[in-house]
Amino acid sequence: MRSVLPNHTRPIWAEISASRLRDNFHALQAAAGPQIEVLAVIKADAYGHGATECAPVLAGAGAQWLGVTSAEEGLAVRASLAILPQGMSPRVLVMCGLWPGEEAGILDRGLTPVVWEPYHLDLLEAEAHRRNLPAQSVAVHAEIDTGMARQGVTPGDLLERLLARFTTDSPLKLEGVMTHLASTEVGDDPQNQVQMIAFASALQQVAAAGLKPEYVHAGNTSSTDSGYIPQDLPALAAGLGARAMTRAGLALYGYALPLESATDRVIQSEGFLKPHLASSLKPVMTWKTRIVSLREVQCGDSIGYNATFVAPGTMRLALLPVGYADGFRRALSASNAEAGGLVLLHGRRAPIVGRVSMDLTIVDVTAIPECSIADEVILLGESNGERIGADEHARLAGTSAYEVLCGISNRVPRVVVS
Repeated sequence: MRSVLPNHTRPIWAEISASRLRDNFHALQAAAGPQIEVLAVIKADAYGHGATECAPVLAGAGAQWLGVTSAEEGLAVRASLAILPQGMSPRVLVMCGLWPGEEAGILDRGLTPVVWEPYHLDLLEAEAHRRNLPAQSVAVHAEIDTGMARQGVTPGDLLERLLARFTTDSPLKLEGVMTHLASTEVGDDPQNQVQMIAFASALQQVAAAGLKPEYVHAGNTSSTDSGYIPQDLPALAAGLGARAMTRAGLALYGYALPLESATDRVIQSEGFLKPHLASSLKPVMTWKTRIVSLREVQCGDSIGYNATFVAPGTMRLALLPVGYADGFRRALSASNAEAGGLVLLHGRRAPIVGRVSMDLTIVDVTAIPECSIADEVILLGESNGERIGADEHARLAGTSAYEVLCGISNRVPRVVVS
């Protein structure tokens, strides 16, 4: 159990299903196919699920690569993998580059950084020389910017200068080349093809420089779900004698974005836009709390901050010790004019009433008379055939399942269950 508090006693926690996490990884690998390695993305604290909790489970499921945000996150993940038998520990890719001061930890713990700026190479080379490391002993993956204007070096002169740094006597080895695509949930979006053409051009530059990376990777959950990237990636990788790899995060945790068409923005029922993956996924997290107080209010009584909800009649209310400081979003609040979010109690949906506050939320349990103090409440998860998912919270909040999951704070301990 993990929390920012040394002795966590608040009745709020998130259960992480190890079996579902394993099953989702296996579903991803099956959808990607035998020619493509799946890198399991556990950056941003495993999308709110706990990177150090999820990493050993994924390693046990067969993941050969894990992707993290930063060297700091990578060091924590590497420590969590120490429980594994020798030889089972996966590689750890630091996906957002490195910053001065991180190079020593990267080399100490065998992390693999993504690079695109010359200073990334300067830092790693200097530390490698300080340690008298042999030639081509520090593996890195270079990211190509093919159209997001975010991370990555652009094809052409800048890429040529970066590739020139990988000489036979340099301690650095170009082990992988990667790019990131902007619109994979819209499988036939022309931008995808534009980016893949740019990536192919960049790989030609890599080949012309005489470099032979072991991995070529692109794509994410949506591209695996649509089948778009698996069509092209193995051939691109084979041109360099490399292994194709795709990176998937959201699907590991049981979610996938709805696939769309660029022409009508509605999912197609046939062809490569038909989901290959989504129906196989199961949410990994069940977020729970308990009722801490019950009360009855009368018609006309106001509920919560600013009296946004006024009881239309006699109501029985349950108080839950969860609020927006825990990541239970304020957008789930309800007024008399607008319904809000829901929770599950005894397998039934109970509506939020009033505003979600910093530490507390009120729900209407009038229709669930058997409720008692200390009863378990499901904030995200399933019970008796009912389900409330991060995608449902996202619709109410006008955001994505990514943001909902990543927003669950460290006040909520994560507990791995079988």
